Amino acid sequence: MKPFLLLAIRAEDAAADNEYDSFLSLGGLGESELRRIRLEQRPLGDVELRDWSGILLGGGPFNYSDPEEGKTPVQRRVEADLRGLLDQVVSADFPFLGACYGIGALGHHQGAVLDRRFAEPVGLVEITLTPPGRRDPLLGELPGTFEAFTGHKEAISRLPGHAALLASSAGCPVQAFRVGANVYATQFHPELDVAGLCTRIEVYKHAGYFEPDQADELKAQATRSHISWPPVILRGFAGRYGQSRRGQAQAG
Repeated sequence: MKPFLLLAIRAEDAAADNEYDSFLSLGGLGESELRRIRLEQRPLGDVELRDWSGILLGGGPFNYSDPEEGKTPVQRRVEADLRGLLDQVVSADFPFLGACYGIGALGHHQGAVLDRRFAEPVGLVEITLTPPGRRDPLLGELPGTFEAFTGHKEAISRLPGHAALLASSAGCPVQAFRVGANVYATQFHPELDVAGLCTRIEVYKHAGYFEPDQADELKAQATRSHISWPPVILRGFAGRYGQSRRGQAQAG
């Protein structure tokens, strides 16, 4: 099987390594099946899509709705790198799954409206599949409503007409969408379990997602939760597109 490519932007090693480990374990992948490029450390360079089974893009501290004058040179370079990559991905309808920051990257590329109206605090959210979501090859394996971990400062408030809205929540209208047959993004985290969320709460407790003195209670709330369905998306993506490269399944 050709490996999957994980693109990461987390500068903090604990959060970056936890994200990589989570994509590995919850995606059912071995280390040889998931290669990582940390975009906050180096430019992406040329990506030959034929070398990969699919591409994953994780979350991180950048926001597309940040004022341009406030963006760092690294943030601007990451946005440019992803814009060029997504030109290829969307044109080829190549397997792609973006989570959190990844929904902003794909949404921005496709002309969605991104703003701060539908930010969600760190914690548990009930996600509801739309009719297209219930029919989708990846999300259709989930129940009509399920719980997932979220925590974001920006969100998509309006999708372009060609995108398929797959999931929503009461506080955020776009929790998942698809472009074409194989290009996906979720606002919630399919790669997060309780341990992973607790790690990120500790790493980002001074990053403005919540008040620092709320960290212990947020960890306690996470520990009381029973998240099981979101990783089904990740395992399904790895199984569907990894197998397709071996000729055992067809994308689309």
